[in-house]
Amino acid sequence: MQQSSDRSVTSRLKAFADSKPGAPSKTANPDFGLISKQLAGLIEGETDRIANLANFSALLWQELPGINWVGFYLLKGKKLVLGPFQGKPACTRIDLGAGVCGTAASMGKTVIVADVHQFPGHIACDAASKSEIVVPLIKDGRLIGVLDIDSPLIDRFDHHDQQGLEDLLQVLIPRL
Repeated sequence: MQQSSDRSVTSRLKAFADSKPGAPSKTANPDFGLISKQLAGLIEGETDRIANLANFSALLWQELPGINWVGFYLLKGKKLVLGPFQGKPACTRIDLGAGVCGTAASMGKTVIVADVHQFPGHIACDAASKSEIVVPLIKDGRLIGVLDIDSPLIDRFDHHDQQGLEDLLQVLIPRL
C-alpha cells in the first residue's frame, strides 16, 4: 500500500513542479491544459469530496489571474450551501434561481456576467467583485453544486475561461 501512496505523492509533486513560476499576469490567458494536469495529480487516489473540492479551489486561486474569490456551493435540498473556497468570507446559503449562482444552478448552464452590478438580483458578498462566472457541477445527470469565480475586473471572464473550466470539471466530477 505504501508504494501506491508514494506514487500518488510523486504524481502530485510532479504536477506542481511543471507549473510556471511566479504570479501570472492579470491579462494572460490561463493554461487550462497545465491546470488540468495539476488537478489530476492533486486528486489522484483521493476519494473524499471535500478534500478534492478544497484542493481544486486552492489550485484555481493559485493559477487564475485577476480573481478575488473562487469556490463551490453544494446543492442541499433547494438551496446552494457554501463549500470549500478561497477568498473573503462568503454568503452561506443561496436559493435556487437567486443571484448568478442560483441562476446557473436552475438553468444547468454556465453563466458569465461581465458586470455584476448590471445583473438583476446579484448577491453581493464582496463589494470589490465586478464580474463573475458560475459553472454548474452535473454528476450522473443531476446538479450537485456550482463552481463560482469572482473578479474585481469588469469583463474578466470569456468563453475561453468557460471552456477551460468546464473541461476541468470533467476531470474533477468523477472524484466527487
